[in-house]
Amino acid sequence: MWKQAQSLFAEEEYEEDSQENLLEEAEGLCSLSPKQRLYGFAACVLAGLVCMFLSTIVFAIPIKFAVLFTFGNLLAVGSTGFLMGATRQLQMMFDSVRIYATAIYIGFVVLALICALWIHSKLLTILAILCEICALIWYSLSYIPFARTVVSKVTIRLFDTEIC
Repeated sequence: MWKQAQSLFAEEEYEEDSQENLLEEAEGLCSLSPKQRLYGFAACVLAGLVCMFLSTIVFAIPIKFAVLFTFGNLLAVGSTGFLMGATRQLQMMFDSVRIYATAIYIGFVVLALICALWIHSKLLTILAILCEICALIWYSLSYIPFARTVVSKVTIRLFDTEIC
């Protein structure tokens, strides 16, 4: 009985060691040179811009527009993962400063795709895309220090409806 227990613990240690070695090998395989990172970034940004440009061509068909535009947005936002790494980008996206902006952006991306692909409503798709654009702008402003504060104050001043 004692020998069986020892053999079980030895197998668990072996599995833990093999998992650590596997993770180290995976990190080595996923590491990119700075030049490769720039190429990946440029390729994703270019593909995203092409998708967004093509979406303007099919603007009259809101469902195709929504799919192309949303895919282009995701490619453009995801391209920065090549520069800083996917883990670091996800950490920054879900940082306490921009977690709400990220959640709203992702929510509107999903909503736009649902409206386009399942509901097939042109009006809802256009509204979801407009909200997605606004959410992307707000999310992007979170990377510029004090930008959201300035935009909020300017917006309040421009659209203040108080009658003096």
